[in-house]
Amino acid sequence: MNFYCANHSFEKANFIIAGVPYDGTSSFRPGSRFAPNAIREASYGIESYSPYLNKDLRDIKICDMQDIPLSFGDKEFNLHIIESFSYKFLKGRKKLLSIGGEHLITYPIIKSVYKKYKDLTVLHIDAHSDLIDSYRGEKLSHASVMRRVAEIIGFENLYQLGIRSLNKSDKFLPFRDKNMCLFDFSKAEEYLEIIGDRPLYVSLDLDVLDPSIFCGTGTPEPGGVTYKELVNLLQLLQHSNIVGADVVELSPHYDNSGVSSVTAASAVRELLLAMDLRS
Repeated sequence: MNFYCANHSFEKANFIIAGVPYDGTSSFRPGSRFAPNAIREASYGIESYSPYLNKDLRDIKICDMQDIPLSFGDKEFNLHIIESFSYKFLKGRKKLLSIGGEHLITYPIIKSVYKKYKDLTVLHIDAHSDLIDSYRGEKLSHASVMRRVAEIIGFENLYQLGIRSLNKSDKFLPFRDKNMCLFDFSKAEEYLEIIGDRPLYVSLDLDVLDPSIFCGTGTPEPGGVTYKELVNLLQLLQHSNIVGADVVELSPHYDNSGVSSVTAASAVRELLLAMDLRS
């Protein structure tokens, strides 16, 4: 399979894939900049058909725009580039799935999506809350990305699942008593019912998976969910109005077996198909 059967032109495609190879604020183990191409390579080894969702990527129009061209060292400039390219990719009714890269890429992408959907909601699937105001004095960090996102869309519109690593003070931020589900996805149906048909952006940090099955990540956190639990969540999401998504934090060279890259490629397949609202 050729990277999710992405054989359509930009003009004809309904779904746009873009790699975002940036890991400039990785605080522990860098390397997620290599993830987009690792996922592309791993995608050759998986089927286009998902038995979980009973859908096939060959039935939807996908264009892979390859990687967004980024510079070295200038974070603010890179975030501006990501935002500008993302906004162009959202032309018309197209849906964008971005492949990181570290989690900070979500911030400029959300800024571009929010220009189009002012009533945007965000579903954040992650081991880490990413809610601190700044990390070592830096407000634009993969550790503070969801704090910045919440400042755009409103804390009431940020829903978090699978969180198992956070600061004690995070729990006292607005709506975290209701909109943060610790350890698992048990509140997913409740959240999706509240969100309803409103535009939904899904941000999937792959370290939500337990490191025993997904060790190729920069900040592994024990106690995660299984891949089957993740797929079950994505099955629920296929009935939502997903207008954009990202998959982040694969660092392929920390898993010499390549299993983490294959897992990431499979997750991207499932998320792409969940974004397709056709029954």
